[in-house]
Parts: sequence; C-alpha cells; structure tokens
Amino acid sequence: MVLDPAMQDWRAVVGRNVRKIRQQRRMTQEKLAFEAEIDLTYVGGIERGKRNPSLLVMARIAEALSVPLARLVTD
Repeated sequence: MVLDPAMQDWRAVVGRNVRKIRQQRRMTQEKLAFEAEIDLTYVGGIERGKRNPSLLVMARIAEALSVPLARLVTD
C-alpha cells in the first residue's frame, strides 16, 4: 500500500514537533508515554513519522507536553 505523500509529510511534521518539544522539556519517551497514557513504542513510531496518531492521542500528548494541540501540527 502506498500512502499519499501529503499524509507522510503530515506525520513527519507531527513527529518532529513531538520530539522537539519533548526534548525541550527534558522528557524521555518513556515519561511522555506514561503521562499521555500510551505505549512507549507508539511514541517512538510517532516521532519517526511512522504512526498515524488519532486526534485523541495527539490531544493527550499535547496535554502531557503542556502545549496547545495546534503546536503539534504546525510546520
């Protein structure tokens, strides 16, 4: 299955933003996963742009990182 290039770009933007903000907060992937109540491997997949997180998951990540949800999807 070939994904739409726009979808791959969107996942990459979210992944870069999650990683950047998490690192700025000096938070490990493990801590983020715990705070957002998601699996550790899922966090890694999101940061690598390999996973397509739901709106609910992105909202939980944004809350765990103490940022508005829009910040995760803005390039």
